[in-house]
Amino acid sequence: MFNGLKNQPTFSFKKVLLVLFGVFTMMSAQEKFTNELINEDSPYLQQHAHNPVDWYAWGDKAFTKAKEEKKLIFLSIGYSTCHWCHVMEKESFENEEVAKILNKNFISIKVDREEMPHVDKYYQDVYNLLNNRAGGWPLNIILTPERKAFYAATYIPNVSKYGRMGIKEVLNKLADVYKFDSLKVVSTSLQIESALKQYKNAYKGEKKDLSLALVNKFVDEIENSFDKENPGIGTAPKFPHAASIETLLDIYVTFKNDKALEMATSMLKAMGNGGIYDQIESGFYRYSVDEEWMIPHFEKMLYTNAELLSVYSKAYRITKDKFFKKIVDELISFTKIRFEDNNLLYSASDADSQVGSEKEEGAYFVFDYTLTSNFLKENGYNTEEIEKILNYFNITETGNFEHQMNNVYLSDEEVPPNLEKIKTLLKELRSRRQYPFVDYKILTAWNAMYISALFEAGKINENYSKLGLKYLDTLIEKLYVNNVLYHQRLVHKKPKVAGLFEDYSFIISASLKAYDYTLDKKYLSLATKLTHEAKAKFYKDSNWYMSNDEFESMASVYDSSYKSSLSNMIDNILKVAILNDDLDLQELAKSNFENNSLLLASQPSSAAWLLRTLIGFEKGYINLKANKNMLANKILPDHPFLLRKVTDDDTYLACKVDVCFAYSKNFKEIIGEINTVIKDNEKL
Repeated sequence: MFNGLKNQPTFSFKKVLLVLFGVFTMMSAQEKFTNELINEDSPYLQQHAHNPVDWYAWGDKAFTKAKEEKKLIFLSIGYSTCHWCHVMEKESFENEEVAKILNKNFISIKVDREEMPHVDKYYQDVYNLLNNRAGGWPLNIILTPERKAFYAATYIPNVSKYGRMGIKEVLNKLADVYKFDSLKVVSTSLQIESALKQYKNAYKGEKKDLSLALVNKFVDEIENSFDKENPGIGTAPKFPHAASIETLLDIYVTFKNDKALEMATSMLKAMGNGGIYDQIESGFYRYSVDEEWMIPHFEKMLYTNAELLSVYSKAYRITKDKFFKKIVDELISFTKIRFEDNNLLYSASDADSQVGSEKEEGAYFVFDYTLTSNFLKENGYNTEEIEKILNYFNITETGNFEHQMNNVYLSDEEVPPNLEKIKTLLKELRSRRQYPFVDYKILTAWNAMYISALFEAGKINENYSKLGLKYLDTLIEKLYVNNVLYHQRLVHKKPKVAGLFEDYSFIISASLKAYDYTLDKKYLSLATKLTHEAKAKFYKDSNWYMSNDEFESMASVYDSSYKSSLSNMIDNILKVAILNDDLDLQELAKSNFENNSLLLASQPSSAAWLLRTLIGFEKGYINLKANKNMLANKILPDHPFLLRKVTDDDTYLACKVDVCFAYSKNFKEIIGEINTVIKDNEKL
């Protein structure tokens, strides 16, 4: 929203805001309907502010109203760049007949899953329990007035189709059931709540011995689900699984497992050449709808690109394959152009673009064969050159997407001369269409994930670490206000939502990477402080919770849309423990492994980042200590479990958490000792 304003002076921005406020006020006055969501900051909730549905935000006002009026709660969870959320809004929530049913029989609540991931996680678990499969968005839950769930669905069509009951029929049936047999509904909801508690604790009771034999089991599980023809994990829809790929890379670095490296790099090559990657402007889409990485779901999420930036950076440092570095450079350039605003980063861009009066998925990104051919001809290319360009990008007359349009992906044809010039021209052709909506919400966790990835990329090009440091300092300034960490903000508004567990987890990681890069103690101090604060806020009865409020949703070690914030926090704890010689924190990490041992031992591929963290625990992080002058400008081995710490010592010390195993005044000598330990650690 503010991309075009980022270099404007403050007074100019304020004037623009006043004008926009006036325009929005006039627009609101002209709207037929306006509901409570008009007062919310979330772009997703704002999208529904003029529905005829009497939407409420999640909060006491809605809950109290449901109890007082003895009405069921219709809870709908989504996010601003969700395609099927848009479809359901257009079909149902803008429909006055549907709104009439909802307004009469329900209290309707809209939740932005990015604003409240803990609420979303809880109800995704409810959906999984009731439907025996993973959920998604939109997620629609029916609750009793006491907020007990008894019905869960994802997309509900306006009329019965696709083997699904239409929403009017669903709502009327559920309202009648509650009206005529409310005791049965309440009883069912309580049974579901009890079953959910058992479901969540299923892996908590029994303890299993953990060993590094799980590394081979993890690699075998990945291989068993690996698509060798179209390198990737699983079948359609095919996701990047960045946490699994990064774990494979770290396994290779630690144990020299060639199979792990081959699977990781082949996936990265396939994605980087495929349609899941925007071959014209860069940026990875969220996932591929097909097995061949050809047709994506066209959303671009900050977290997807953050995790893949880290992975491609590591892949280049291991292989020195310039293909991976090209992706790194392009990703950072793309993110800066499309997502950056005053050193903070927006959260996502939509899959849909406006075409006339309608929105169409992928409309901005895809190419028409004839139009593209004619455009290249207008720009001086002859018939033979045009044919080579179109073949290289797989732009055909029949197309590979709707309406005979083409999502570009790379062929094995010869690379056309002056490729960057061609991409610039194709970008110009695209610019005739409207770029998708960008969710301008700033999320602490996702910004921190991207910053951590920049520090990984900084090991290739130090300018990226400098950029990461600039972003981190801004994030701390804007989201850590008066010693309070916040979950999100809009760039030019004050933050309101308190920090969640995932915000702590990922900003601690970013701060530790900043410390490793700068050796500035303030970053270690912040990471240490936030680690202890997170433990006090979110760790209760040997469980970590996603928030510190009355809504209790347990954090999980499963990697889902992105790496588990809990697995990541355990890794943080290991690092903070060794950097501060804190054996209590080391014991906390150990107990967390024990609490999740059954799950990890049963299926390590479902908790890749926890397995990767277990390697650090079992092999032991190595910490190189010395004074700042002795550590500055020294290049350490590129190893995932090697840290450095500033002390007052004039001797190098190489330590693990509870023992130092080497010392020397000579840097080469101490690195030799560290390399010996790293070499010994290659043995499983």
